[in-house]
Amino acid sequence: MSFADREQPQTICLFDVDGTLTPARLTISPEMKNMLKELRKKCAVGFVGGSDFAKQLEQLGPDVLENFDYCFSENGLTAFKFGKPLPSQSFINWIGEEKYNELSKFILKYLSELDLPFRRGTFIEFRKGMINVSPVGRNCNTEERNEYEKFDLPNNIRINMVNALKENFSDLELTYSIGGQISFDVFPTGWDKTYCLRHLNDENFTNIHFFGDKSYKGGNDYEIYTDERTIGHAVTSPEDTMNQLKEIFNL
Repeated sequence: MSFADREQPQTICLFDVDGTLTPARLTISPEMKNMLKELRKKCAVGFVGGSDFAKQLEQLGPDVLENFDYCFSENGLTAFKFGKPLPSQSFINWIGEEKYNELSKFILKYLSELDLPFRRGTFIEFRKGMINVSPVGRNCNTEERNEYEKFDLPNNIRINMVNALKENFSDLELTYSIGGQISFDVFPTGWDKTYCLRHLNDENFTNIHFFGDKSYKGGNDYEIYTDERTIGHAVTSPEDTMNQLKEIFNL
């Protein structure tokens, strides 16, 4: 068994990144890193996020492969166990160049017709297993992210855009997931965060805990939070994550 050295070798804790291990797009605190170090004495520990591995390195630190047993970037389409890469998959191979071109043109035209308080840059971010769409642009700083979120929520900018995509691309088996403050993800149905669970099939885990802050329906943690294979824990902040870990694992 891979985790025979842990107190609970058949238990694993998986964590969302933004809003769960770190504040949105910010870095992990020393307190959280210390708690995860203590947690690894109890059970296996991994993270699962929609961003690519480079962004998670920025947030979780250059020693991320050493600090986590499992690293699931882009929902597990890029994955590591004990620092070694696991088999991967790609969005572009699934959708094909012709359909991706059609989808991209629709998104850019839709965005050009929106009335927004400001715009920055990188409106479509191409990732290995998905695309991330941001009406305001992913180059926002933290203050601008907060400002845009206050505008987006009452005006349903992202919700309305997702509905338009569902209507115009109903022939594609795509899932749309609103997460964070400024964007939403588009990926093949079934390639949500539950994708990472495929990498755990042969590990004989009997308890898979998942912690995430977007556990509501439509949030990008919802599918794995409600999956019958996991024990879901909804959190409100990294501080709440630590408080729940203390209670569950007596840390």
